[in-house]
Order: sequence, then structure tokens, then C-alpha cells
Amino acid sequence: MKIGFLGGSFDPVHFGHLMAAQDAFEQCKLDRLILVPAAKAPLKPNDETCSTADRLALLHAAVEWDKRFEVSDLELRRGGVSYTIDSARHFRALYPNDELYWIIGGDQLPKLHLWKDIAELAKLVEFIFLERPGHPVKAVPEIPGLRLRRCDGHLLAISSTELRERVKRDLSLDYFVPHKAIVYIRNHGLYR
Repeated sequence: MKIGFLGGSFDPVHFGHLMAAQDAFEQCKLDRLILVPAAKAPLKPNDETCSTADRLALLHAAVEWDKRFEVSDLELRRGGVSYTIDSARHFRALYPNDELYWIIGGDQLPKLHLWKDIAELAKLVEFIFLERPGHPVKAVPEIPGLRLRRCDGHLLAISSTELRERVKRDLSLDYFVPHKAIVYIRNHGLYR
């Protein structure tokens, strides 16, 4: 099986995240795609603003109808700073005979050499990087054993930071966030 993993804070999940997941799933002909919300992202340590339970519920609300996508609470249960290498080790042990792919934005590619234990990580997973139209990847890091697969990503200029600000200003999240996630945000008074 070909299993893809897309990590992130998902605070809140939005159509940019889901379009990236769909692009990778379709273009790389994945059999499964697992969304992995981070407890605390190492490169964005102060970015999360709602609880892990709420972020997990938002993800489930956004994709529960779509049988292509699954959600793993591995990093949320573990807590603390979420390093991709720890999750990759876990998933490699869980799926020893499958092809594992970690999905990243093309903007992360030049920063890959900064990731914890990147040489070991490169042995455990192949990276799918989403290259956005008009934003070609200019630099690929020199990492022994690094396997890369390019994927054409759609240009959706949406950020979770912007969406949190929209909620604070009482602006609509329609057309940015799946409807069931919007309902959850409203019903739970998130980002106010």
C-alpha cells in the first residue's frame, strides 16, 4: 500500500490543507491518506490557539464524509513538541511493508535540513512536495538518501492565522473552511 501523511497544526483546518491532501492523494495514486495534527509544531511553537480536542474534532468534522482521508491523534496523545521523525518511526513500525510518504509544501523543502534526525527520516519515508503554480522550488537540500516526489499543488492563499483573525472580526469563514467545521467553531465559540 501507498500511505501518505500530512501533518500540521490545523488550527483551524481549511480548504488549503484539504486541497493539498487531495492533490497528493490523486497525483501520487495513494491508497490511504492520514492527517496528523501536531500537539505542538517545532517550527511554530506558539501557533496553536485552541485545544487539541477541538482541533481533532474540527478535522473529523471536515473529513468524516470522505473515505479517502483518515485522522490520526498520535501526536496529540503523545503531547509536547511533535517531531516528524517520531511519528515516522511509529508509522514505519505499524506499516513495515508499505510505502510511506510525508507530504510537505514546497516552501518547506529548503528547510528540510533543519528537521530533527532528517537523515534517518529520509530512510523511513519518501517526501511528496507540493509545488504551487508560480512558486517553483528553487533549492533542494543535500540530504543523503532523500527521496522526493513533486506534486502540482493548487494555489490557495489561505492561512489559519488569517482565519482566526476573521473569526475575531466576526467575518465569515464560508469558502475557506468546510461547513461542518464552521458549525463546530461557532457552536464552541472558538477563536473569539
